[in-house]
Amino acid sequence: MASMLSNNFVRINRSGISALQKFSNNYFTYTNELAHPLDRKAPIVSAKEAVACVKPGNLVFCSGAAATPNALISAMVENASNLKDVTVCHMHTEGPAGYAQPENADIFRSASFFMGGNVRKAVAEGRGDNMSIFLQDIPQLFFRKIYQPDVAFVHVSPPDQHGYCSLGTSVDCVRAALQHSKIIVAQMNKKMPRTFGDSIVHSSHFDFAVEIDEPLPAHGGKAPTDVETKIGKIIAENLVEDGATLQMGIGSIPDAVLNALHNHKDLGIHSEMFANGVVDLVAKGCVTNSQKTTHKGRIVGSFLIGDQKLYDFVDNNPFIEMLTIDYVNSTSVIRQLPKMTAINSCIEVDLTGQVCSDSIGTRFFSGFGGQVDFIRGAAEGTDGRGKPIIAMPSTTNKGESKITPMLKPGAGVVTSRAHVHYVVTEFGIASLFGKTMRQRAHALIQIAHPDHRQNLEKAAFERLKQMPSP
Repeated sequence: MASMLSNNFVRINRSGISALQKFSNNYFTYTNELAHPLDRKAPIVSAKEAVACVKPGNLVFCSGAAATPNALISAMVENASNLKDVTVCHMHTEGPAGYAQPENADIFRSASFFMGGNVRKAVAEGRGDNMSIFLQDIPQLFFRKIYQPDVAFVHVSPPDQHGYCSLGTSVDCVRAALQHSKIIVAQMNKKMPRTFGDSIVHSSHFDFAVEIDEPLPAHGGKAPTDVETKIGKIIAENLVEDGATLQMGIGSIPDAVLNALHNHKDLGIHSEMFANGVVDLVAKGCVTNSQKTTHKGRIVGSFLIGDQKLYDFVDNNPFIEMLTIDYVNSTSVIRQLPKMTAINSCIEVDLTGQVCSDSIGTRFFSGFGGQVDFIRGAAEGTDGRGKPIIAMPSTTNKGESKITPMLKPGAGVVTSRAHVHYVVTEFGIASLFGKTMRQRAHALIQIAHPDHRQNLEKAAFERLKQMPSP
């Protein structure tokens, strides 16, 4: 479905037929003639039949996270003998990612906008590609026609009585991709939660549909360690105010923060993603979103992954709005939210405050994600009460310090030293905003593991030609 976005209108051209569509209240409102009549239904076919539309040399987009369309991906990989030079573009996906396996290296090539663990080896071995891009900018890849998919695979809920499906757990860049894809194949899953906001898409836009009834990919169940629990408690007790708006990703530290917020009041959620810990806070009445200046009374997200408890919570729940990533992660939107508190993790921080989050030395690990979007948005908070936070254990699993004299050779700076305000470990909080390099080094050494502080002091002196000092 080739399309153009202009003045809030989308002109869709499919098989020579034009349609003018206007966005209104986050739903498609149709005017003039339609690409397909509203009562038109996409043909229901098998996965093998659906993926036959993929041809050699095609660009294929796949939705990601819990909405990874694995039935379609598996069928495409099984049909690999008929294909070559197929590029599969995506954000983080779940599942085996057969398109990234060594045996298919001459047929498929993965292109990651944000890299997940299932394609990490392919990128490291040169069989896959990744890019550095802010989450809020990913839709621009489609709007600017840098990526124009021949085929899009999406994972949706079954249509309602009016023919509308929901993108469910992943809106992020999916809408932008759909608007610029020639062919759309929908994996309709009875277990996909029905969410609201920008997630509603009419089934008439799908060229083929495959029906399944399978559980979504799930994360969760791993309890935070004692160190992570301590970090969560430090952040909750010292940096999160009542009435704050929170952003946090998936992982043990965000979960530990959420676990420590059960005595807080009137919290709000505006985050590119959220996970299970939010559900308990809502049930206890801690999350009301009542203080937010936009989307008051609503949790705002763009994609999510958790366990069935989370999927049941968001299903058909008007308390949740799933919106496009270029809106949710827009710095201009984030800065308007009250007491915006952004909590992000990283791989390492050097003594000047540079943050590496996407690579271990030269080896790419993930991507930029939404860290800079929210760190800067919180720092720009119009109420002057935003808190940009980088949180991490003081050491790696091998006992190496995550606060280092210098980043590892080849390590990428995701969040610059000028962006960083607070760095938190289990040993406390380093406040870096407005500090000189000497003061920054001193503050960071104080929250490093005691076993490493002496060496860090020596390294700071060698680098700065002066001793760290408050």
